[in-house]
Amino acid sequence: MQKSLDATRLDAAMKNVHRAGMPGLFAEVRDGDQVWRGAAGLADVTTGRPMTAGLRHRVGSITKTFTAAAVLRQVESGRIGLDTPIGHYLPRLVPGERGESVTVRMLINHTSGFPEYLPYAYPSLKAFPVLADTTPESLDDNRFRHFDPDELIGMGVGAPPVNVPGGTPGVYSNTNYLLLCRLLEHVTGTTAAEYITKDVIERAGLQDTELPDGPEVDGPHARLYESWFGMIDPPRDYSVFDMSWVGPAASLISTVADLNRFFGLLLAGEIVDPSSLEQMRRTVPVISFEGKIIDYGLGLIKKEIPGHGTFWGHDGSVWGGGAVSMTRADGERQMSVAVNLQRWNTLDASGKPQPHPIDGALAAFQQLAMCGEAEEPSREER
Repeated sequence: MQKSLDATRLDAAMKNVHRAGMPGLFAEVRDGDQVWRGAAGLADVTTGRPMTAGLRHRVGSITKTFTAAAVLRQVESGRIGLDTPIGHYLPRLVPGERGESVTVRMLINHTSGFPEYLPYAYPSLKAFPVLADTTPESLDDNRFRHFDPDELIGMGVGAPPVNVPGGTPGVYSNTNYLLLCRLLEHVTGTTAAEYITKDVIERAGLQDTELPDGPEVDGPHARLYESWFGMIDPPRDYSVFDMSWVGPAASLISTVADLNRFFGLLLAGEIVDPSSLEQMRRTVPVISFEGKIIDYGLGLIKKEIPGHGTFWGHDGSVWGGGAVSMTRADGERQMSVAVNLQRWNTLDASGKPQPHPIDGALAAFQQLAMCGEAEEPSREER
C-alpha cells in the first residue's frame, strides 16, 4: 500500500505538470487511511506566491453533483418525481409539449435536448463550439454582470433543441441544472443555494465549501488564469468574477480535502439513500463541452480504468479555474486536483485545439494518483 501512495512520485508528477506550463496546481490523494497532499507552481504569477494544498478554489461543474444530490434528497421526501415532467413543476419556464416531455431525470443526466445557453448570453462565444470563430471579449464584458437565471434558462429553452427529450447521446448543458435549481426553489420555498448548503454541504460536514453570493473567493485562494485557446496571451486573471452566469449549477468554492470527503460520503450512501445512489450511477452517453462522449449518470461521471476498477466523480471548469474529483467505487482510493489555468491548448489551422505538454503531464498525474502507477507513454511521447 505504501508503494501505491508514493509521495516522491506524486510530487514529481505534479511538478511535471507545472513544468509543462501550468502556473500552479494542488491535490489530495487518499488510499484507505493514507492521505497525501501536495502542490506545485504558483498561486499568483505576479507576486510569485507559491501554490499550497489547502487553498479554496472555484471547482466549476463539480457543483452539479451537489445539485443532483439535493434533488435526489427531495425525490426521497416525495416532493419531486424523478420521471415527472418538468412542466408539472415549472410550466412558465418550460411550457407546452416540451414541458410535458422533458422529465426531471432528463435534466439531471443531460438528455433533455435543451442546448447550452452560454453562447446566447455571451455574444463573443456565439459560434461555440466553432472555437476559431469565438473571441474572449465577452469574459471581460460580463465580469461583474449579474444575470437573472430565468433569462439564461429562457435562452436555453428557447433555442433550437439539440436532441429529442430522452434521446442519446445527451448533450451537456448548464440550462438543465439552472432548471433544477429553480425546481429546488419551487418545492423547498428557499433559494437553491440555501437548500444545497443546508441539506448537502452541511450534511456532509464540509467546512470550506460554499456557494458564493459575490464575485470574490473568500479565504486563501489562487489566481485563476484564462487563455481561451491562446487568444488571451498572456493568460488573464479571472479569479474575481460574478458567477451568476452559472449560479448553483457550477459556482461552488471548495477545497480538495472537502471534495474527497464529499464524494467518499456520497458513494458510501451517507448523503443520499442507497436507492438514490443507485439511480445516480445509471449512466447514459453524453457529449461533453469538449465534444467527447462521457458516461454520465445523475450528476456523476463514470470512468473505467482497466485493471483498477470503476471510478465515480465529476470535473469542472470556470474562467481560469479547473478541478477533477474521482473516487473508486469501493471508496478506498480518491483523487481531487485543482489547476489555475484553463483552455491552454492553442488552435491549429483547422480550428481544433492542438496537443499541449500540459495534457500528457496532467493525465499522467491523475493516472498515478488514482491507480498508484503511471500510464504507459504513447509512441509520440516516447
